[in-house]
Amino acid sequence: MSTLTATPLAPLLNRLFVEADATSPADSPLWANMSRDDHARLMSSKTDYADFYAQLKDYPLAVSRETGALLYMLARSTGARTIVEFGTSFGISTLHLAAALRDNGGGLVITSEFEASKVARARHNLTEGGLIDLVEIREGDALETLSRDLPESIDLLLLDGAKALYPQILHLVESRLRPGALIVADNAEYSPEYLARVRSPVNGYLSTPFAEDVELSMRLR
Repeated sequence: MSTLTATPLAPLLNRLFVEADATSPADSPLWANMSRDDHARLMSSKTDYADFYAQLKDYPLAVSRETGALLYMLARSTGARTIVEFGTSFGISTLHLAAALRDNGGGLVITSEFEASKVARARHNLTEGGLIDLVEIREGDALETLSRDLPESIDLLLLDGAKALYPQILHLVESRLRPGALIVADNAEYSPEYLARVRSPVNGYLSTPFAEDVELSMRLR
């Protein structure tokens, strides 16, 4: 039995996913009063993202159950020991990644979240799940928090924050990605610039869409 499927993590994740399903950001006043075009514009904006996500601070903005399982499997099967995550939210994806590290024998997830209330909730969930010792939560703008003190070699990068910042976050981490490192980008369709970069082999990546909302890439060199 893996950490992911055992107590205390399995019942915690089930509860968190049930809560996430019951509190969709699509039901928020912000979302309800916004046109589809305005929503797409804000999701792709490099200037308005902070206010947009701050207004959604009470929503988990969680990965799906399927994506969570995928993250665990990718990190576990590649023997990952060092993982960087952009966008902690309530820590659901972080729990999956840290569970893989536990089962790999240890390591570190460095994750960044600019909303203080979400940092507190993520820390609580990681503590309840028995995985807080494997996680370093950096509070603040990821363009600053992920610009320093990163591991020399990074095995996996998860991009699940403000979509327009995906190219900039990748740039910050890129020199530390080992050959064969994996990059998982959730909802990357909102960042055409990012997709153009990772889908071009001349930039050193092999990339493909995976499932409905994930772009899975591998660093080639």
